[in-house]
Order: sequence, then structure tokens, then C-alpha cells
Amino acid sequence: MTDFLQDRLKVALLVISLTGLIAGLVLSLAGFPQAADLAWSAGVIPVLAGLLAEIVRSLKGGEVGLDIVAALSMTAALIFGETLAAAVVALMYSGGTLLESFAEGRARHEMRSLLSRVPRTASRHLDGTLEEVPLEEIEPGDLLLIRQGDVAPVDGTLESGQAMLDQSALTGESLPVRLDHGAEVMSGSTNAGEAFDLRATRHAKDSTYAGIVRLVEAAQKSKAPMGRLADRYSMVFLAVTVVIAFAAWWFTGDPIRAVAVLVIATPCPLILAVPVALVAGLSRAAHFGVLIKGAKPLEALAQIKTLILDKTGTLTDGRPVVVAIESYGELSEAEVLHFAAALDQASKHPIAQALVAAAKARGEALPFPQNLDETAGEGISGIINGRKIAVGGSSYIASLVGTAGPELSTREAGEVVVALAVDGKPAGRLVMADTLRTGTADLLAGLRRRGIERILLATGDRQAVAEAVTEKLGLDAVRADLTPDQKVLLVLSERKNGPVMMVGDGVNDAPALAAADVGVAMGARGAAASAEAADVVLLVDHLDRLLSGLEIAQRSKRIALESVAVGISLSVAGMIAAALGYLTPVQGAVLQEVIDVAAILNALRALRITPTVPGLPAVTQAAARSA
Repeated sequence: MTDFLQDRLKVALLVISLTGLIAGLVLSLAGFPQAADLAWSAGVIPVLAGLLAEIVRSLKGGEVGLDIVAALSMTAALIFGETLAAAVVALMYSGGTLLESFAEGRARHEMRSLLSRVPRTASRHLDGTLEEVPLEEIEPGDLLLIRQGDVAPVDGTLESGQAMLDQSALTGESLPVRLDHGAEVMSGSTNAGEAFDLRATRHAKDSTYAGIVRLVEAAQKSKAPMGRLADRYSMVFLAVTVVIAFAAWWFTGDPIRAVAVLVIATPCPLILAVPVALVAGLSRAAHFGVLIKGAKPLEALAQIKTLILDKTGTLTDGRPVVVAIESYGELSEAEVLHFAAALDQASKHPIAQALVAAAKARGEALPFPQNLDETAGEGISGIINGRKIAVGGSSYIASLVGTAGPELSTREAGEVVVALAVDGKPAGRLVMADTLRTGTADLLAGLRRRGIERILLATGDRQAVAEAVTEKLGLDAVRADLTPDQKVLLVLSERKNGPVMMVGDGVNDAPALAAADVGVAMGARGAAASAEAADVVLLVDHLDRLLSGLEIAQRSKRIALESVAVGISLSVAGMIAAALGYLTPVQGAVLQEVIDVAAILNALRALRITPTVPGLPAVTQAAARSA
């Protein structure tokens, strides 16, 4: 049965039980007790039938839940003529299951665009013309045209002279790579330069991108769903309930006392209060930009012991920024940036766009260049305010003016150098790198205070780059040069140390996100595949929200446990009172409702959780506290 039909069935059962209870009360007050009994029974029987079917399914799956107590109480109440008590229990149970279903489905509907970036068609060369064909029709050996901005639909080899490819979704490397004729091109790579021809070497279903999709699907299927928090205490509570009910009947000879015990034992503090606390936690997390896809991930998030982080776009911003400027001539450092950015306005290269963004962030008014001549992936030249300017890699500038200038004195791993020439002479260099997010060290320290015992880096980047970026973060391990399936293996191997959380933003991270106990995707700029595979999506591009989500999950679970402890303690006290004859079944049902209200009110405290967000102004946190 689909989730949609199950939800509709739960709504129907709630309506039936509520209608039966109200109709019975009206008939009873009108002086028709027998008709009232029939109305109450009519409201109970469908709920009981659905409950028994659910119990059978659970038992076949090897699970024993507290639903058995609810079934026993309704059955015993009907057998011994306590139909009003049975109707109250049926209403409590049907309402509780519907609310629990709501908790499971909360926020899932926000993420439905699975792998939205995967292409559906491709442009294939045929007899001097281009035809648009579905991916299934592409055969090895076909020649495809990959336009600027297109995603390579299949694996292949580069037929054109050169190509600039953004492989960040596959390798985690934020900077585009230049490939020469004959080089292998992975499906899922985005063309960041001029259009090029690709010779297909595999069918679409056998290509890299399709393999990542299959890894995601397999990992999702292999992850066993967590049982309800209530079921963890089911065997003990069930045994205590049966013993007290049987003892009350055995020693007094009055079966109604056993019915009263079973009625008040119906574990609605567990069935109702737990999902209320978790749903409140889900809503509160969403308020702070953390989308948690249901109550189960929220509960799992509260137990995490190991954190595995991707690098590009997760620990780092995922965008190259200017980290240093060198000038060796008449220009100042500001003028070096000014001329380089002004010329790069005409280029779509990611490095060029990053330079333009850096200049505009400083308030520069950039004139538009003239007489442009761009060599894709190498550099660009033109005229700005009457001066001849060239910007590009060191080899490109050297080919134009004979030298790119003095050697760079120091250069860290992962940095890119952009050279500038003005009027035929080297004028300066700009050093660019993908830098750590601000406050990363404080964030990791906060996560450790919240119970994270191990923090690791898992990246497709080179080892030297990964170590250079994370040198001062105090990570427990750095794993580099990893493929998507190797990230999955790392997640699985770390489970020996406790539940694992994986954080990433690219398609290459999606299999590991799905395999982890909790997968967290950077949803603001992350790939659709990682967002769908993940259990948690950070809706704002701030990694510090990870700490907010963890804190909300832990406090929500604690509130849920408090509700359980208080509710079950009161239920046990009520069972003892019912066994001693101080409570009738109807009184027990009413008392159980009072216990439910107390437990739910306590659970609703989760709506007031205000996490401590690093770097968030105090006034903002105060506003969130009052929201």
C-alpha cells in the first residue's frame, strides 16, 4: 500500500472513531443506551481491524510494538461491555497514528527533484547536421556536440583540441580542469568553456553519472528504517501491563479491573507525545534553515558520534577567491585587480568571473574592453582605456610577452595563479584559492562539545590540497583522492565507532550521504542528487546551521524522552490504582487522556528551542527565541 493510501486510511479511521464516539454520547444522553453501545462499537471495530492488520505485519517483520496493548484494551473493553472506554481508546490510537504519520512525512515533499541536472537528450552529429536524440539512442562511437553550459551525457573522449570542464559535481574539485585532445571526459561534467565534440565510449546506462545514480538507490534501499522510539520499550511495558491486568483479575475475580488496567495502559504518551516533540523539532529546525526529512532522521541526528565532511563547497566556499595580489611595475595592487577584472568581464571562465566579483565587491567601476581575443582555457587579451591588457595563465602571458614576470615566491597547494600583462610587459599576478568557510574551526569545536567524537575529511581532491586546507582544524583523519564508492566504504567502515553523519554538496557525495546514518546536503548550491539522497538539507549556505540542527535534534529527543518518562510513570500509577479497584475503565480512559495532555504539553516545549548559532548576532537569537 502506498504512503498516500495509508495516510487516507488513517484519516478515515480517525473520522470513524470520532464520529462513533460523538454519536454514542448523543444517543446515551438522549436515553438510548443500547444504540449508544452500537455506535461506540461501530467506531471501534474498524480501528481495531486496522490495528490487528498492522500488528500482523509487524510480527511477520520480527517486530513487537506497543500497538498490542491498544489492541488488547479495545478487545477486552468490547468483550466485557465497556464500549465507551473502547471508543475513547480507539480515538486516542487513531489520532496518534495519524500524527505519527505526519511526523514521518514532514518536510519530505520539499525535495522531489531527483537528479534534476541529468540531461535527457544529446546533440549528435549526423551527415554534417545535428540531431537531438534521447540518451537511450546514443551508441559507443557516436560524435556528440557539448555546448557551453551543457552536461556531458555519457562517458567519452575529447575529439576537439581542448575543453574546459567543471567536474566539481563528480570529483569535488572546485576549479575547472583543461583537457586536451583524446582525454577522457566523465559524464556529469559541465562544459565551462567553448563548445567541443565528444566521442561516446559507453552507453548512457553504463556511464559514470548513471553509476552514481545506482549507488544512491542501492544505499537508500540498504539503510534499515529506524523503529519508533516507543517500540524500544514495548516488551518491558507490555509484560508489566499483562502481569498487572492478570493479577487484578486473578486475585479479585473481576475482569472489569483487568479491562481498566489495559485501558489506562494504552501507551498514548509514547504514541502521541513522541511524534509531537519530534515534529516540533522538525519545525524549529526548518525555522533556522535546516530541513530534516522526518522524525527518524531527527532522532538519528541526536545520536551521531562520527562526522565525515566533504571539502569543496562544504568546508570551503566552493568558489575561488583572490587571496593575494602581486605587483611588479608601475601599477598598484588595486590597479592589477582593476585591469584583470575589467578584461575578464568578457570571459565566462569561472576564474574570470571570480575576479570580476572580487573587483565589484571592492566597489570598482569596470570599463568594458575592446578588440577581444580569447583562447579558451588559456587567457584573454584586449584594449582597456587605450592600453593593451592580457590576463591568463603564466604560460599564456609568457607566449605573448616573452615572460610572465618573476617567479612566485611561495604558493600553497590548491592555489591558482593568474598573470597580468599591460602594454606588452608583465604587470602582476593574482593568487586565487578555494578558502575555508569563516568560523569553521569554531564550528567544529562546537560540534565536539555536542558529542561528536570523530571528525574526518573525505574528498576527491589531491592529498596535498586537502591537508593544506585543513591543516589547523585538528581533524581526526584526512582521506583524499576518493571516488564516490570509496566514500561509501569510508562511511561504512566508520560505523564501528558509532552512528555516522556525512556532509557534502556534490553528486559525488550522494552515495555516501545515502549510506550514512544521517546524510546532510548543502542545499543552497548543492546538486539535486545529494539533496535527494540526504536526510538533512541545509537550506541556507551556512555550515554553522549544522550545529543548530544537531542541537535542536538532541534537545527535541530529550524532551520526547521526558514526555515518555512522565507519561509512562503516570500510566503505571494509574494501572495500579485500576487494579486496586479505584478506577473504572471509563475513568481510566479519561485519566489516560489527562496524561496524554500533560505529555503533549511537555512535548510542545520543543517549539521553543533556540539553538546557539556561531556568529549569529545576539539580537537575532533573541528574536528567534521569541518567534
